[in-house]
Amino acid sequence: MQTYEQALKHTKEYLLKHDDYLVVSHVQPDGDAVSSTVVVGWLLSCLGKKFTMINEGPIPQRMLFLNMADQIENMEIHPPLRTFQHVICVDCADFKRVGLTNKLFAEDALILNIDHHPTNNGYGQVNLIKADAAATAEILYDLLKLFDIEWTQELATAIYTGILTDSGGFRYSNTSPKIMGIASELLTYGVKGPELAENLLEEITLPQMRVLVKALNTLQMSTDGQVSWVHLTPEDMLECGAVNEDLEGIVNYPRNIRGVEVGIFFKVIDDHAVKVSLRSAGKVDVAELAQTFGGGGHARAAGCRMEGTLDTIIPQVIERVRNLL
Repeated sequence: MQTYEQALKHTKEYLLKHDDYLVVSHVQPDGDAVSSTVVVGWLLSCLGKKFTMINEGPIPQRMLFLNMADQIENMEIHPPLRTFQHVICVDCADFKRVGLTNKLFAEDALILNIDHHPTNNGYGQVNLIKADAAATAEILYDLLKLFDIEWTQELATAIYTGILTDSGGFRYSNTSPKIMGIASELLTYGVKGPELAENLLEEITLPQMRVLVKALNTLQMSTDGQVSWVHLTPEDMLECGAVNEDLEGIVNYPRNIRGVEVGIFFKVIDDHAVKVSLRSAGKVDVAELAQTFGGGGHARAAGCRMEGTLDTIIPQVIERVRNLL
């Protein structure tokens, strides 16, 4: 099995050897996914490579401040009319997470898989995976150090944003001495740390507030108080004028209740499917749990998509969690 240093070297060779890249991240991209996409795009531009950045859907409005984020195409609106031989997937825990962008992959595409999720099965021909990294952006920081490039405020801000958001503002258990050192270095390039924290972690929109209230009105607890969950339907979203990016962070509210070991957010997709987001206080490995339902993630933060109705899925998940507890 190759070491992380060897994987970094092979990744550099892959980037230098080929051209005309497709860069994708996971569906409903978060801060780390968007940041990682634009960092890879920035590196490819420095190398004089041709590339296309695309996602299955829109980029969250709050992430459009990042340099080059406005160049990430929305496949739902402007799908390229061709396939790509060389593909770079960032922050995708498994191949299914690339969503509809897989239609742009050539049948014999060479995939570079850059990720930090422990459940990643190494689906690329080249895999740069570090499961204990706080964010994919941390891995890209290590990769950038292999190139003779000039660090700019825009680049440093993108790396910082990915680390900031995926570490919960340096509060989660993935906050290592290494990422604190990286953050300190990035601040020397002019990154506005407090401003980013306010805009990305604190400030919310009115639709976000409304949909949060709607979700909290569904709050339920297990009899032992160790499991708590909320849910939302498409009708709730429509009533609140909310979009998918307004749902980020809702799962933390049931998890943050004192005594709760696992918090869950059930988001109804349609009459036949539900997205399940899981957060753990530490006793339960929710990544392992999510994998049993076809999903994945981290030990303390994971998710999956389940086929069925809310009435059938909630009891299934709650029973599985209580068995693990």
